[in-house]
Amino acid sequence: MTEGSKRECHMTPGVEGRQGWRLSCAVLDLLGLTMWIGGFAALLTLVVPAVFNTLDMETGGRFLRRVFHHWHLLTGGIVVVFIGTEFVRRRQHRRDPARVPPSSRTGAGLVAVLAVSTCLLAAALGPRAAELQEAAFAAESPDAKRAALETFFQLHTTMRALHLFNAGVVVSLLVVKLRQWRPQ
Repeated sequence: MTEGSKRECHMTPGVEGRQGWRLSCAVLDLLGLTMWIGGFAALLTLVVPAVFNTLDMETGGRFLRRVFHHWHLLTGGIVVVFIGTEFVRRRQHRRDPARVPPSSRTGAGLVAVLAVSTCLLAAALGPRAAELQEAAFAAESPDAKRAALETFFQLHTTMRALHLFNAGVVVSLLVVKLRQWRPQ
């Protein structure tokens, strides 16, 4: 290969190393997406049924509260990775707009939606649900317990819906990323 053809193919010395960020970002995004989708599927189909088929409601509820606390930490970390890879893509595009395609606005919007909904689950709804759950378990009279459980399950229904919404957003983000990564 002649020196001129190396330049035409963008294979000049050092360029390959500078382009490794694309693969790194893609791998991090794909890892986060698969962890989110696979982890959520495992929680819904394996963990939750096993817990409630093995433990009583109070013990199982406390156990799952801890599981979902850690789930929120994991998904929050994944969102931070998504934000980081988006930042790298945008920075690289600003440095060399002729060679680096712009970041997907749809993908960035989906990441922003995930950031807000994940923060809402982890920082506001999760702690409130834990308080309501403990109040229900501590209630002494059957009427107080029933009322406390009803309040808890209203919030719990909202949280489940938001988790399912997040799962849909993550699948949508996967579709956007796969379209970005396909060869032109």
